Amino acid sequence: MSAQPELSSGTAQAEPPSSTAQAEPPSSTAQAEPPSSTAKFFWFLPTNGDSRSIVGASHASSHHTVPANYRAPTRRYLAEVARAADRLGYEGVLTPTGTWCEDAWLTASALLAETERLKFLVAFRPGLVPPTLAAQQTATLQRFSEGRVLLNIVTGGDDAEQRRFGDWLGHDERYSRTGEFLHIVNALWRQESLDFEGNHYTVKDARVSAAPDPLPQIYFGGSSKAALPIAAEYVDVYLTWGEPPQAAAAKIERVRKLAEERGRAVRFGIRLHTISRDTSAAAWAVADELLAELDPEQIAKQTELHAKSESEGQRRMTALHGGRLDGLEIYPNLWAGVGLVRGGAGTALVGSHEEVANLIYEYHSVGFDEFILSGYPHLEEAYWFAEGVLPLLKQKGVA
Repeated sequence: MSAQPELSSGTAQAEPPSSTAQAEPPSSTAQAEPPSSTAKFFWFLPTNGDSRSIVGASHASSHHTVPANYRAPTRRYLAEVARAADRLGYEGVLTPTGTWCEDAWLTASALLAETERLKFLVAFRPGLVPPTLAAQQTATLQRFSEGRVLLNIVTGGDDAEQRRFGDWLGHDERYSRTGEFLHIVNALWRQESLDFEGNHYTVKDARVSAAPDPLPQIYFGGSSKAALPIAAEYVDVYLTWGEPPQAAAAKIERVRKLAEERGRAVRFGIRLHTISRDTSAAAWAVADELLAELDPEQIAKQTELHAKSESEGQRRMTALHGGRLDGLEIYPNLWAGVGLVRGGAGTALVGSHEEVANLIYEYHSVGFDEFILSGYPHLEEAYWFAEGVLPLLKQKGVA
């Protein structure tokens, strides 16, 4: 894969793909928008179920483990979580995608009417739906929601899961396809029609009935060399999982420089779990309870699965704990225990409300403006964070 994604037939180019349409669209709405001075805080919809446990499944897992006191992801329960997030002042909720999740589009559609101001950051896999249809679906949902839709582009980092959905492209090819997908979608929202011929998509006279208003912000994550140029060229917010602040800062700096080379500005977000309590001891006691139910065989199996993942981000998460129970506090108040048995975001902010607020302040200081948080169970932890940590962050001028 070259430093720039392949976006036209045959060769990689430094410029976006050409087309016979009347004018090139700007790459993204982030182009004219500098990073914000205060942070935004999102919560998470547990569309694969919820519980007081971190036992569950990874994207590549062959089955979904259901822990004791499992809360099924019914419309009623997810609506309860969404209404709580709306009431507590979160910017929005991430609606995830994957084998073990309820469909993100349908979930967001069902819950929009249950909320008043909450935004829905809808996770979307670009290889599974043609870009013109995706542009049309997004425009419709944005109109029906009165401007409360955001898009989280999930290219997919694991072959096993991608093949379940009929996607047989290799890792780098998937990111190349994502680049073409985003180019087409951006163009359809900004011009009357588009003719385009690429390596992965060919469209003629592609159009939507009306552009979404406002244009949905595009979120995107990916740690590999194939992913970073896509972020720099097309997205509004680049997301990463919760590594220690300086490691995370070094990662986003590479995206920042790539974006600057293209005359763009990108905002940065981080995905973390959280356990905050009135005292540090109380928070760590909760973390210890989550560990107590894990057995060595389960940890070893998941660690092996994650360590050989095609996802660079997943391998980085696994390296933080290495399957060991000792040394899980990899940075003051940053705990890698969740990643022992779960894929994706594997670290949690753990401590008193003040300690968690201080660590968020540190992340914000190195360049993160958006925080996508979750906890177990999601309903209760949404309250702990909003009532305990957000007031402190407001005092610090972060929220």
